[in-house]
Amino acid sequence: MTFFSMLRTLIIDPLKLVFEIIYRIAYDWIQHPGICIIFLSLAMNFLVLPLYKRADAVQDETRRTEARLAPGIAHIKKTFSGSERMMMLQTYYRQNHYSPLSVFSGSISLLLEIPFFIAAYQFLSNLSLLQGVPFGPIKDLGLPDQMIRLGSFSVNLLPILMTAFNFVSAAVYLKGFPLKDKIRTYGIGLVFLVLLYNSPAGLVFYWTLNNVFSLCKNLVIRFLAPHLEKCKEKRAAREKQEEEEVRLRGRKASRRRACRTPQPDAKLFWLPAAFLTVLVGFYIPSVFLAASPQEFLDRAIAFSPLWYNVSALLMAAGFFLLWFGVFYRLASPKGKVIFERILLIVAITAAVNYMFFGTDLGVLSSALRYEGGIAFYESERIINGVVSAALIALVIFLAVRFRKVFYYILPAGMAALLIMASVHTVSTARSLREAYEAPEQVETRITLSRTGQNVVVLFLDRMVGEYVPYLFQERPDLAKTYDGFTWYSNVISYGAHTNIASPALLAGYEYTPVEMNRRDQESMKDKHNEALKMLPVLFTNNGYGVTVCDPPYANYQWIPDLSAFDDLPEVKTCITKGTFSSVQEGEALIRSNMRNFFVFSFMKTMQLELQPGVYDKGNYLVAGEDVSAGTQIRFGRSMARGLSRAFLDGYEVLVNLPGITSVEDNIPGQALFFYNDAPHEITLLKEPEYQPSPAIDNREFDRAHEDRFTYNGVTLEMKKDSQMAHYQTDMATFLTVGKWLDYLRKEGVYDNTRIIIVSDHGFYLYHLDERMFNTGKRIIDTEAYYPLLMVKDFGATGFTEDKTFMTNADTAFLAVNDLIKDAKNPYTGVPITMDEKTAHPQYIMTSTDYRLNTRGNTYDASDWAIVHTDRNDRDNWSFITDQIVLKKHSME
Repeated sequence: MTFFSMLRTLIIDPLKLVFEIIYRIAYDWIQHPGICIIFLSLAMNFLVLPLYKRADAVQDETRRTEARLAPGIAHIKKTFSGSERMMMLQTYYRQNHYSPLSVFSGSISLLLEIPFFIAAYQFLSNLSLLQGVPFGPIKDLGLPDQMIRLGSFSVNLLPILMTAFNFVSAAVYLKGFPLKDKIRTYGIGLVFLVLLYNSPAGLVFYWTLNNVFSLCKNLVIRFLAPHLEKCKEKRAAREKQEEEEVRLRGRKASRRRACRTPQPDAKLFWLPAAFLTVLVGFYIPSVFLAASPQEFLDRAIAFSPLWYNVSALLMAAGFFLLWFGVFYRLASPKGKVIFERILLIVAITAAVNYMFFGTDLGVLSSALRYEGGIAFYESERIINGVVSAALIALVIFLAVRFRKVFYYILPAGMAALLIMASVHTVSTARSLREAYEAPEQVETRITLSRTGQNVVVLFLDRMVGEYVPYLFQERPDLAKTYDGFTWYSNVISYGAHTNIASPALLAGYEYTPVEMNRRDQESMKDKHNEALKMLPVLFTNNGYGVTVCDPPYANYQWIPDLSAFDDLPEVKTCITKGTFSSVQEGEALIRSNMRNFFVFSFMKTMQLELQPGVYDKGNYLVAGEDVSAGTQIRFGRSMARGLSRAFLDGYEVLVNLPGITSVEDNIPGQALFFYNDAPHEITLLKEPEYQPSPAIDNREFDRAHEDRFTYNGVTLEMKKDSQMAHYQTDMATFLTVGKWLDYLRKEGVYDNTRIIIVSDHGFYLYHLDERMFNTGKRIIDTEAYYPLLMVKDFGATGFTEDKTFMTNADTAFLAVNDLIKDAKNPYTGVPITMDEKTAHPQYIMTSTDYRLNTRGNTYDASDWAIVHTDRNDRDNWSFITDQIVLKKHSME
């Protein structure tokens, strides 16, 4: 960010965000871009009316003071000269409580109008919703109106009407004003005409409406001016009489009157405003950045995610300190007291809402979207409402009776937030530095042998096992594409997040959460790296060429740190994610996050009743496609616009798999361990092709193919956009991987390659009531622990289903079976088998903590599920909530 962009973020962006949110709310209600401009103009004018009213009063007072002092000033200038004149003028000003700088008070309205004009210009000039939309005589709100045509020459009528209304309004308002004020006002009107003449009609229409509103306001004021003047005189006389009564009654009466009328206390405004700035702008963003800093990092772009924190802080300062401060300074004494109460209530309730409510919403993506969306139980919302009401009453009571308590509470809270946010920022910077210091990417290349036997483990993050029969039912051609595969339909995983579930998938039963926690003297980083390297070392020791692509959380970093494999020089490693993605899409995502980090943080401090509306399915009330670039805005389950950069980073790799795969003769068998997270980064896709598109409308297809979600009499609930996005993303993954399988057939390596397609977990999709279990603490959807497991052995044919009980920890055995005799873990010497899963019930960690615990030795969790494998059924669950599992049923 440059200095000027930071200045824009501080001054203009808060106003632009207000414009956008008001417009978006109107659009959701009215559904017509042109009428929404009328709503926006009315809303903004009524919102700032008190501000302009107070500014006009200040200007009138300044003009009266100047008129009163004018004879004296003229006399001094006529009588004195040089330094003596300057000294006399300064003395005269001081005696009359006037400063020469007060001349700027006459320009307050103009100074306020400039940032509002810039914000409106930036918002409406780039609003995609206006493009191609007619409105009355205006053919396109996104272009200059060109309403008058003289042959080949066109005239934009709206800017002329805008200027005409401006001149009439000024004439009414400036009646009796000095000539210099009139010249300045008319000059500004002409400047606006020049600036906006070739602007989009939507913007000029908005500013024309503002001038019409200003004209109406000035006419009302001019018409009511005599009456208002009489009211002022009566009020002044009444106040003078009250003052006389107070003087006669003495000081005691004065004290009683003072108690009845609250007086402004600037500290009670600026302290909560500063507290909210730190909470919303610094602390909350720092918490979420520190949770997984590298998730927000794009190494292809020279941009540090720490700028998100800076942007949020500037936006918060602009909202709470700058613009709220302007309104506060221009308010009447009674208005200032109201501002103080509101800011105090917002500050206290914001802190309580963030700390105690809505704290467990699951995984947050790099686009600031919760993977399960936002929803709260009715009881939780009621409790939140009751607590907030109690806090409001308490704050008002303290503000009236013990206001000084806030002098200590708010600064202490601010200091604590600053310290914690600073710690988070240092932690984030350290993690980002580690990512930047990781080895540079080498050319991505996958090699397979045409003459030897190959083993491929394709690790597809969050591929949902439940979907397989439904997907193959919709696309029967998939059975031919996946010829030779066996789908295991009775499978569990050991966690619902990659950090928990992947070690067992990568290296077998010695690396389940229970076993990882038993080794509590070793760091999580070392144990995770060991799991990543177990099979590569084993295959290397047995003469295979080994390639590892995108090893998940290598060196326990969000962006895999390939230096974890430095001790294995014979193993080829590479990062494929993002190598085929557009830099422009990454930059667009950054622009989106620069806006949304502040909105997200502010949302987290709100009432639970308000949060889903502001979250807006992860769109954060965005109104223009330009802001949402790099992400996808979904309108229900069938419509969307925009492209998800997170999805494309993985999907484009799958599309390009044939291009990065080379097949060679007369080389040893190859082992490929390939991770891809396209199924994890869900998005709506264009049907029936199941391909990304910037504009999606699947309504007709979805209505016509609703029966695809029923298989063998079991119907998946598919009402939510997140459910449909998971389904479509998995279908796209199957189709795209299938093209790579066809390439392997063409190259003659399909039959001599063992292929294991496996995922680490499913997800909480709530498709089926029978998958729901109440742990006593929360409802768990066991579909989150239903991963994909499909295996094609050498020379296999046909597509079959196998209902044998399996876990994704069987992957290691399936990879080495009949290839490596008496295979043992090269790190521990323990034989690699599948016996563990039937030796005793299996323990699944149901924690929702997806963060990487880089400094601990165990998973931080106490909630476990038991799958009773003696019944050979993945759906026989029970739950425990203590750590006794660490002492029982562990491997012998």
